[in-house]
Amino acid sequence: MKDRIVLDVSRLPLHGMGTASPTWWATGAFMLIEGSGFGLAIAVYFYLMSLAPQWPIDAPPPDLLAGTCLTGLLLVSVIPNVVVSRWAKQKKLRRVQIGLVVMSLFGLAPLAVRVFEFPALHISWDDNAYGSIVWTLLGLHTTHILTDLIDTLVLTCLMFSRHGDNARRYGDVQDNALYWNFVVMTWLPLYLCIYWVPRQ
Repeated sequence: MKDRIVLDVSRLPLHGMGTASPTWWATGAFMLIEGSGFGLAIAVYFYLMSLAPQWPIDAPPPDLLAGTCLTGLLLVSVIPNVVVSRWAKQKKLRRVQIGLVVMSLFGLAPLAVRVFEFPALHISWDDNAYGSIVWTLLGLHTTHILTDLIDTLVLTCLMFSRHGDNARRYGDVQDNALYWNFVVMTWLPLYLCIYWVPRQ
């Protein structure tokens, strides 16, 4: 009786992809927590705006060029990101390697543009409540870009190593792509708050 096999799971894969992976669920929970943080920061923005006699406080509206270029860059990056995720699902190693190199560049480019966004705000973080909240919003999103860039660079190195061609790594690439889409989506309401609400 003790030797009876109830269910033979020896042929199941060692690692799942997508919703079959615990890492996918962890990434989703992480995005939920961070999305709540962005939501709270936006709520603070509108709360401070409701208290101010004018908005922006003692500053002109931010220049649009840098922020709009960054928005366009992020939106374009979704295309190769989706393609890399599909290649990971199909376990096409060489294409995934190339795609991750491309996505690493798309992670670096927004940081280069972001350098020009902070001066375009025309206010310092410690001038007043308006300056503090817009710098906080930009700073939060910059942290998220940097976090995903580091993850992408590590994954790129792994995919070019002997550890690259296995199901777990392909699942990690898909999770990384999911997080980058989150980084892009969270920027859109921030872009509207920072650059367009002060122009109303």
